[in-house]
Amino acid sequence: MLKIKPGFKLLAFLALAGLLFSARPARAEMYVEAYLGGNFAGSASDAISGNWFDPTGGGPFSFKSAGHIDPAVMGGLKIGTWFVKEGFLGMNYPDWMKYLGFCLDFSYHRLNFRHGKGTWNNSTVPETFTDTFSTEGTAATLAFMFAARYGFFPDSEVPFGRLQPYVAVGPAILFSTQQPAFFSVPDTTAWSLKAPSRSSADPALAVEAGLRWMALKNVSLDASFKYRYANPSYSYSGVVDSLGAVNSFNFSPTYNLFSFQVGAAYHF
Repeated sequence: MLKIKPGFKLLAFLALAGLLFSARPARAEMYVEAYLGGNFAGSASDAISGNWFDPTGGGPFSFKSAGHIDPAVMGGLKIGTWFVKEGFLGMNYPDWMKYLGFCLDFSYHRLNFRHGKGTWNNSTVPETFTDTFSTEGTAATLAFMFAARYGFFPDSEVPFGRLQPYVAVGPAILFSTQQPAFFSVPDTTAWSLKAPSRSSADPALAVEAGLRWMALKNVSLDASFKYRYANPSYSYSGVVDSLGAVNSFNFSPTYNLFSFQVGAAYHF
């Protein structure tokens, strides 16, 4: 029986691996990208309603405010592909599909409201009054985005073009948490309430426009602007305020989130 030395086994394995790798598409144009940026938003409308009662029997109340979302550092990861002929799953796409692609985009950042002012409306006794409002929260977004690109400055190393502007749009899922707190405005009766943190998973919309530069054949730098829209709802029950009243309510903010990010990608 012929015995094969361990060294030859290793060489044979490496040779086989090389053959398999060489059999892969030469320009698959799949990529993995890490990015960092900032999340910004202007005013964010919210509606809070439920069974709010005070010890004298007033209520229920509704509360509406327009708070401001704090800027936050955002980090994320993209995994994507472009539909070239030699591309994903080895399918023989038409040549025009090289302008189209798909990616999964995951991002995370803080999502805090600070010092918004809102107006209470008493449904049993005609009266309104204003309190301050803030929350602490987080947002994680998983977006399923379809993309289109165009190439400029082609060369032998990057035939499609080193400069690649692109746009992307698609549905997303927003996983978020919020922990609201309410405080009376100065010179009024002291009152406060801090609710526990609640989470919500909701459909969202994500839109992005960016500019990618192929610094090397397999490495690119990317700068992009992103918009996300979502309307989650958080439910709170049995929350005791500083006056001893038990309150239950729903918090339903409307998020219009804007972010700018820069990243680096490896293409394979």
